Amino acid sequence: MFTVTKYPHATFCWADVNTTDTVAGKAFYTALFGWNFEDRPMGEGVYYTMFKQDGHYVAALSPLMQEMQAQGVPSHWQNYISVDDVDATTAKVAGLGGTVLLAPFDVFDSGRMADIQDPTGAAVTLWQAGNHIGAELINTVGAMSWNELQTHDTTAAAAFYKGLLGWETDTTPDGSYITFVNNGRMAGGMMKIQAEWGNVPPNWGVYFSVADCSAAVAKVQELGGNVMVPPMETPGVGTMAVVQDPQDATFTVIQLLNPDHAWE
Repeated sequence: MFTVTKYPHATFCWADVNTTDTVAGKAFYTALFGWNFEDRPMGEGVYYTMFKQDGHYVAALSPLMQEMQAQGVPSHWQNYISVDDVDATTAKVAGLGGTVLLAPFDVFDSGRMADIQDPTGAAVTLWQAGNHIGAELINTVGAMSWNELQTHDTTAAAAFYKGLLGWETDTTPDGSYITFVNNGRMAGGMMKIQAEWGNVPPNWGVYFSVADCSAAVAKVQELGGNVMVPPMETPGVGTMAVVQDPQDATFTVIQLLNPDHAWE
């Protein structure tokens, strides 16, 4: 029902947290979500940690590279979009006003990836699956359930992703929320950054499903994390809260009312 064996083109498929403290990060996420993990060597003493829920890969953790830390990049969650041809998709980025941060390269036999930045400044990863499709479980407790762009320019972002991935948009009547649509299915969301939020940079955020939002928030605090936005209810969707792990990587926990199934 919630298991995935293949992702359609232009679909969010994976997320990993780049952290300044991998040991503390593993302790936090395994305690919060009940995940198990596997450490995979990446060379030079570096490990990529694969998190598992009920035997299925759901997310990952990796060290935030020293050069990124030196540039002031904080711990953060990175979102991945599945594409049929990463080289062809990446080749369209510059012409649409975006930036290629990391040109396409192979990740062993797992797949091929590229890091890009949209014209508004939000970064995302394109992923062409090899032996690793991404998350094998979605929209259920302990799994990724949504991906959301926060940006200062929703018009420019919508045009970019339409040109790059073919996404259409559906806007709420009051204009406060925009949903990206990929071949008739919701692909992600978008909100305009508000002045009262403070100095929030454009970013793609990730949501993980929990059985009880209030209990999850309490657990985050117990484990040394922070609550950025306390639990709030979205009618017809569920209850969600924005939180940070102890290394300041931000993510959202959501208690879904009617979780969507995976693709047939």
